[in-house]
Amino acid sequence: MRRRAAAVGRWLVLAVALLALAACGRSHVVRAPSAEARPAPRVSQPKPGATVVVQRGQTVYRIATEHGITPLDLALWNDIPPPYTIYPGQRLRLYPRDSREPRVASGAPARPPSPAAGTPAPGRAPVATPPAAAAPAPPASPIAWAWPTEGQVIATFLAGDPTRQGIDIAGKAGQPVRAAADGVVVYSGSGLVGYGELVIVKHNDQWLSAYGHNRARLVNEGALVKAGQPIAEMGRSGASRDMLHFEIRYNGKPVDPQQYLPRR
Repeated sequence: MRRRAAAVGRWLVLAVALLALAACGRSHVVRAPSAEARPAPRVSQPKPGATVVVQRGQTVYRIATEHGITPLDLALWNDIPPPYTIYPGQRLRLYPRDSREPRVASGAPARPPSPAAGTPAPGRAPVATPPAAAAPAPPASPIAWAWPTEGQVIATFLAGDPTRQGIDIAGKAGQPVRAAADGVVVYSGSGLVGYGELVIVKHNDQWLSAYGHNRARLVNEGALVKAGQPIAEMGRSGASRDMLHFEIRYNGKPVDPQQYLPRR
């Protein structure tokens, strides 16, 4: 009986070994791709002087890939902050601002070192240090802007802050939101994250206004609107309270609405 059990055990060990060998015979080795086989990193191909106008449904990623540019470069070249929202009718550059300016070779000094402040150069009279440049004035607007709704401003514009690209005006659900100037509706929908029910009005080739967090939209894309015309009802779509988020944009770049709205 013991001999029989030992024989069965030897056959089991032999069967396991044969199965292991068969598995090894079917295995293969996956080699890491060589450096030559790896795809080269994408490099943007700027087009100096070229621009593109955003159409409905387009995104930063789509426009960038269609023109051989990385989405990040396109956003940086046009000062588009996260979450990289663009609007129909907005004009984007396909090149950096300084693409046509001469660059200094790396490691070469841009200009000879100047004497220390207050120390005149040999043989020259002292030159007064010019005052620091003042902050640039906001672009002049030919549009007579009007307040889009009644209520207290509860959040103001802050340049460079992607969460404060306009002003927030508190109010009651359902109160009218009005066009701040004559124009044409270029967007009416809820597809832009963070704005809820949104209406965008184009006033000319340079100026847009945006109205977000509405309860209802009263106009469709392509509609001509007049200053003071109701275009939406105030709400809290995408917000924690009933309010209007209002933006004014010049060439796609947000500016402080309170610099253009009449004083209350």
